[in-house]
Amino acid sequence: MPNNGLYEILDDRFRTGRCANGDSRLEVLYDGCRWAEGPLYVPAWRQLIWSDIPNDRILRWDEATGTVGVFRTPAGHSNGNTVDRQGRLVTCEQGNRRVTRTEPDGAVTVLADRYDGKRLNSPNDSVVRSDGTIWFSDPDFGITSDYEGHRAESEIGACNVYRIDPLSGDVHLAASGFEGPNGVVLSPDESRLYVSDSRAARIHVYGIREDGTLSDGEVFAEGRGGVHFDNIRFDDEGRLWAAALDDGVHCYAPDGTLIGRLRVPEPVSNIAFGGPRNNRLFITATTSLYSLVMSVTGAPRL
Repeated sequence: MPNNGLYEILDDRFRTGRCANGDSRLEVLYDGCRWAEGPLYVPAWRQLIWSDIPNDRILRWDEATGTVGVFRTPAGHSNGNTVDRQGRLVTCEQGNRRVTRTEPDGAVTVLADRYDGKRLNSPNDSVVRSDGTIWFSDPDFGITSDYEGHRAESEIGACNVYRIDPLSGDVHLAASGFEGPNGVVLSPDESRLYVSDSRAARIHVYGIREDGTLSDGEVFAEGRGGVHFDNIRFDDEGRLWAAALDDGVHCYAPDGTLIGRLRVPEPVSNIAFGGPRNNRLFITATTSLYSLVMSVTGAPRL
């Protein structure tokens, strides 16, 4: 199928879905990171924040002025960022081995730092459901060396996905059996949880029961040629977009078919939709923050 430099069309649904009708090139917003992850657009601030993990800082890009500054440092070698229904920042701190919430007055509340009395490995990404339930991934990426955290032995001895109960605050095991769980995202109707397993080059999907527990998972997609995934995000038509490291950004139809790809000049770590109309895709890729105004729109914000 015809391609356009930035866009690779692998299935006609990528074309008919207007996925390749946006900007013809990526815009570089910043290029001074060591390893960038965790982009989050905050509409109230008209800013994007993201993590520069080895430099132990969270940066912010201002949409009105285009300037970049430091939001927080030290930042616990933070990785994924999201917000809850009250607009409070929820951050996975790899170095501090915990999940935190930033309160309106700037105070930091620890939401999770242990499971079954043992320290977490290095929380990576999280997602908040409308009732306040939080799911987060806990690979060992931040404890295997001192580059993105602090070298240490795993106390748990496994890499899992956990759930934080919104009423009790208790941490429950949600899903296990991963090699390196990474990105987590809810389906737009909140009925399913999607988890990327970076080391296994797969994206898994789980049904969510009424009590918040998960059904047995199944494989939603596998990386072509062993491509590894990082974080994942939905658009408003149910397509799943995945940061695919050396293979750019992948786009999957709701049935799990890879229908298209965005070519990016650096390995892609994370993606996030944002901007006033939620149709600007922000891409963290190794040292840089890129953006692309698209003709598709991200799933509705919280």
